[in-house]
Amino acid sequence: VQLQASGGGLVQAGGSLRLSCAASARTSNIAIMGWFRQVPGKEREFVTAIRWSSGFAITADSVKGRFTISRDNAKNAVYLRMNSLKPEDTAVYYCAARRGLTSYRAEDYEYWGQGTLVTVSS
Repeated sequence: VQLQASGGGLVQAGGSLRLSCAASARTSNIAIMGWFRQVPGKEREFVTAIRWSSGFAITADSVKGRFTISRDNAKNAVYLRMNSLKPEDTAVYYCAARRGLTSYRAEDYEYWGQGTLVTVSS
């Protein structure tokens, strides 16, 4: 499975962006799609994840109420809607996929996209 993330860019604080992640193929054993982010010198941070089948999602407290994950099963795609962006949201955002249960741990995800840069100016 190959993942292609897109939609990053430069936005002012308080603004919005929508990231997209397209999967090259939907395999029956890919159960979870997630978004992580990373800034230089720091570990990759969990943002949110969603289960393909049910739409059940988990979200990090740092973005809860501002970021929303959704999926389009027909298009093999997931989206990350980011509202009320803050400068501390600046990072490279990665989409990821895994088998099994919903997880917030980066090491549990087997497939990763290339990342898309989000920059939030103050």
